[in-house]
This record gives sequence, structure tokens and C-alpha cells, in this order.
Amino acid sequence: MLSPARLTQLLTEFVFLLLGALLLWFAANQQIDFSRFDRRSTTWLILSVALIAWGLLALAKPGQFWAKWQKWNRGGSLVLLGIVMLSISRVPFNWVVKFLAAAGVILLLRGVLGSFLISRQR
Repeated sequence: MLSPARLTQLLTEFVFLLLGALLLWFAANQQIDFSRFDRRSTTWLILSVALIAWGLLALAKPGQFWAKWQKWNRGGSLVLLGIVMLSISRVPFNWVVKFLAAAGVILLLRGVLGSFLISRQR
């Protein structure tokens, strides 16, 4: 039987898995009209930098030795996602869908790896 804390962690990783799958689906079907939102706005830049900073803080936070890989998974995925989002604002318009798919893969892998690490925990 899973403890409530572990179940909450697994549900959180499941949400990241679903979000990654949704982004991959949007990229594969090109369901988002990118001409409707400004990917070069200050809001997009602030969100990208905030994700990078949040990931770096998660990596720098001290924790238990056994949770080291979970910390690297969470912090590393946020840093990578922030870098991809920052790159989306600077790449040519043709590449945006590929970078959106990369963000989906990052979130999908975070969900799978995080679920594996949580379920393997003692």
C-alpha cells in the first residue's frame, strides 16, 4: 500500500507525464496557431527565466542522500524546459513545433523517470 506522500508524488509525476504527452500531441498535429501569441514577449521571457531559476534552486537545495536522483530529475527537467522555452523565443518560426516537441519529450521523460524513482524508493 502506498503512503499518502508517495501517492501524491506519483500523481504529480503523472501530471507531468500527461502534460508532456499533450505537448507532443500539439506538436504532432500542429493544433496551436503560433501566430496568435507573442513568443517574444516579456512574459514568455520571465516565465523561461523563472523556470531556469526554479530548477537551479531545486538542484541547490540540500536533501536526503537517497533522494539525490529525484532532485536531479526535477531540477534538471525544469532547467532544460526553461532553456527550451527561451530558445523558442529566438528560433525561426519553422522550428517552433520541433522545440515544442522537445519540451514535451522533456516533460514526458521527467514523468516516467520520476515515477520510476518514486516507486523504487524504500
